Formats: sequence, structure tokens, C-alpha cells
Amino acid sequence: MSLKIRLARAGAKKRPFYRIVIADSRSPRDGRYIEKVGTFNPLLPRDAGDRVILVEERIKHWLSQGAQPTDRVLRFLDKAGLAKRAARLNPTKALPGKKRLEREEAKQAAEEEKTKAAAEAAAAPAPAPEEPAPEEAAPEAEQPEAEQPTAE
Repeated sequence: MSLKIRLARAGAKKRPFYRIVIADSRSPRDGRYIEKVGTFNPLLPRDAGDRVILVEERIKHWLSQGAQPTDRVLRFLDKAGLAKRAARLNPTKALPGKKRLEREEAKQAAEEEKTKAAAEAAAAPAPAPEEPAPEEAAPEAEQPEAEQPTAE
């Protein structure tokens, strides 16, 4: 018989409360268990003293009998100093996905092209601004003003 130290859910809908129990690994999550060895109330703040309550001597007994804690329960036991939880190492989990990498590469390439074009435009000699020819300026000065109606 394979024993597990695991959480059994209790409490109302949207108001979870868990019992930490010793159960046969084949029994359902909220079903039959051998012994209740603690409680876990996730609604309380993380630093609350009664968020996790453990019966340490019974947990030690069941660990010595070969009961295997689940990952979440092992976290509680590690914090209480009853068992050691090895740190997990998954360096690829934090890396971005393929599509995001493709978008970033495309964005970087477009930005490089833009800066390259701006550098080429700055390096090229700027065309001198054309001044209006004197022929075009003269007719504007010689235009007679529109006649103003006189009041008689």
C-alpha cells in the first residue's frame, strides 16, 4: 500500500480549506484517508501563524513508515523543518517562446534598417535650398493693388 501525505479539499465553493491527510495513493483526493495530520487555509495571509497547522510527531511517524508527501505538502514540511525539498531547476521555463523571439528579431531588424537609413541620409550631402529666381519675384512686386472703392 503506497501512502501519500496530501491535501484533501474542504470548505465551501470559492472558499477553499484543506486538510493535510495520510491517504492511500489510490483513494480519491477528497475521499477516504487514514489520518488527518494538519490543515491549510489559503485564504489567510502568508505570514499568518495558523495558515498551516501541522501535527509534527505524527508526520514524522508517517514519514518513517514511507509516506511520500506531494509537492505542495513538501513545501510546508520544508518550511517547518520536517523534510528537505530540493530546489527545482528549470532554466528554460523563463525563456520567451518561438513567436515572441521571431517578433523581437523582426523588430530589431527593422530598427537597424531605420538607423542605417538615417545614417546614410545624414552622410549624404544635403541639397542646397533653391532660391526663387528673380523673374518670379519681380512680378509679385509689380502687381498693382486692387482698387479700393472710395466713399463719395
